[in-house]
Amino acid sequence: MSDTHTLEKTDTAHLAWDKRWQTEEGRADWLRPEADVAGLIERLQKQGPVKALDLGCGVGRHALSFARAGFETHAMDLSEAGLGELKKSAALESMQIATHLAPMTSLPFEDDSFDYVLSFNVIYHGDPSIVRTAISEIARVLKPGGIYQGTMLSKRNANFGIGTEIAADTWVREGDDDKDHPHFYCNAGELVSLFDRFELSYLEDKVHSKPGSWHWHMIAELNR
Repeated sequence: MSDTHTLEKTDTAHLAWDKRWQTEEGRADWLRPEADVAGLIERLQKQGPVKALDLGCGVGRHALSFARAGFETHAMDLSEAGLGELKKSAALESMQIATHLAPMTSLPFEDDSFDYVLSFNVIYHGDPSIVRTAISEIARVLKPGGIYQGTMLSKRNANFGIGTEIAADTWVREGDDDKDHPHFYCNAGELVSLFDRFELSYLEDKVHSKPGSWHWHMIAELNR
């Protein structure tokens, strides 16, 4: 096991992503908003003012979409390179986006701050404790009745069970980009249990760009 895995914390995948965001090639596949997200943005836009958080924003493809839709936009990541790219893009369009360098386990916001929190391909980067803490923080900063949209790794994913299991359902595959950092996988029942403070309105297991890349896509409302 590499030195990375001797760290007390297991939410270390941002180290790999920070390297990726520093190159044009690394950013190339992460510039367009996901269709699921674009669709929900359009629906929320019709409901009035929205204060939104892009949690784990990367280079900011979704935060930029929030701002274009007129949302009060906050974007958070632990990658300085990603936040730097977002700031450049926002400046080119003269858009106001508040950026925050912080971990998903300690969100730098007051309770009941947001109408909408998005975390796309982010909060499963860690062991079960990290994942539960991130979900708790999302619930804390959402307003009652607020909307959470996100993804989780499915146990149907081709990478589940490959490498070293460092905690329950948490796998590391040495020397393989961000897979060299912990990834947590769950089935539908486990996902529902993790989000027990939420009422799910949408849940689907989808393949992403690569064969076998199954991810849960979810939309849920924080219980009032």
